[in-house]
Amino acid sequence: MHRPRLKSRSERFFEDMDYLLLIPVLLLTTIGLVVLNMVLQAGYGAGSYPGNFLKQLGAAALGLFLSLLICLIDRPTLRLLSWLVYGLSILLLIYVKIDNFSLAAFTGADSWIILPFIGSFQPSELAKIGIAMLASDFFARMKTGDLDWQRGFFSVALIYGLPMFLIYKEPDFGTTLVIAVMLLTTIFVWGLDWKYILALVGASVGAFALLWSFSFSPYMKNRILALIFPSQDIAESYHLEQAIQAIASGGITGNNSGLDVYVPVKESDFIYSAISEYLGLIGTTSLLILIIIFLSRAFYLAYKVQEIDYASSYLLVALAASQSFHFIENMGMNVGLLPITGIPLPFISSGGTSMVMNFLSLGLMLNISMEYKQFTS
Repeated sequence: MHRPRLKSRSERFFEDMDYLLLIPVLLLTTIGLVVLNMVLQAGYGAGSYPGNFLKQLGAAALGLFLSLLICLIDRPTLRLLSWLVYGLSILLLIYVKIDNFSLAAFTGADSWIILPFIGSFQPSELAKIGIAMLASDFFARMKTGDLDWQRGFFSVALIYGLPMFLIYKEPDFGTTLVIAVMLLTTIFVWGLDWKYILALVGASVGAFALLWSFSFSPYMKNRILALIFPSQDIAESYHLEQAIQAIASGGITGNNSGLDVYVPVKESDFIYSAISEYLGLIGTTSLLILIIIFLSRAFYLAYKVQEIDYASSYLLVALAASQSFHFIENMGMNVGLLPITGIPLPFISSGGTSMVMNFLSLGLMLNISMEYKQFTS
């Protein structure tokens, strides 16, 4: 009697694909491309139209291809690649400081480098993925008892601390905060005792006070104070006032007057205001529904995957936490609920690096989901 041959991952590719993760992202990307096309056509953003739109379209296509390619890589290989991704991101973050190229005059931070054949690239986006991939294994080894928690947390502190320091010094406080949220969320899910969690919260408040007093630049302080006292920074207040005006102009189905509401950085930081302006309440509601489906599926999958692999579960938690913070912060700052930062809206804002890295994160999520289905089938 011959046993039936087990299908390979490539043969089961479409039946094991997690469409509750993939389809919402594809729809979000489609909404983003449609709105961004109108924004860029109106004269916003760097470069000339339609070249700048085609560049974004190409980044989305490349990101989707890479995410599907990642689905075919087995988990042990991904664990080995985590060291490569993390190490490469550290080298690139160091290179940011010595490459004699800076966009600080335009973006407020020296966060970009120029790579051959690629163009501008933001290493901090790659660092988030490398951190999540590498640290997840250490959290898993602590959970199973293969690594004592003292050495484990010391290793995790190094993995997170080095890139956070380099990114903060760019200075990019927004991305630093994203990485901090990744760490705290993973620690919470890992199961740290409440007294330690409260101690961490207290330490975070104290650290914020120290950073405010001795490290934050006037630019960072103004962005935070502008949220509480709108008259504190006229420029920041103007950004927010224009964004709210654009959001209000959208109505139910979008602004059909033909008059564009000018919003600075409308193609990136304030893309949410453009979605409301061009697609109205219907567009923003659809956006929120898709985001909720995507994130709910990611966190639910993280909960289920811990049955077979803690490392995969913690990786999903870190990636989903990063995406969640991006969605909440970007939309929150557009409506005046959160401070204005340079945090883009995932899969929607203009930016090739952000688009490709978000799809790489999706690829890791899909890979873990496919592995779970193969294990439980």
